[in-house]
Amino acid sequence: MSDDVLVLAYSGCDTCKKARKWLEARGVSFETRPIVDQPPTVAELRRWIALSGVSVRKWLNTSGQSYRALGKAKVDAASDAELVEWLAGDGKLVKRPVLVTRESVTVGFRPESYEALFPAPG
Repeated sequence: MSDDVLVLAYSGCDTCKKARKWLEARGVSFETRPIVDQPPTVAELRRWIALSGVSVRKWLNTSGQSYRALGKAKVDAASDAELVEWLAGDGKLVKRPVLVTRESVTVGFRPESYEALFPAPG
């Protein structure tokens, strides 16, 4: 990975485009992985969810078609282990982008979260 920064993104996602543009403007070198073609594995998710500091439910893209197809009731009734399996099986179910560094994982894009990881020089 370039500088050990990985961004899992979907090419049609405006939020992913904003995140990548933000990183590029800061001169952060990163590798992009297409989340739909190469969703995170169960092992990656287990490790990354722990590093992210947020629950597996915060990893769900609740505004996407995959979530709507499952239905809120089914998702609410699912165990965390089931959710991890579903996330690993469908990259569009994962909230994006996912920013992975050696020390942390950030789900979604908020400039202040990225700023904390990659502060402006000077």
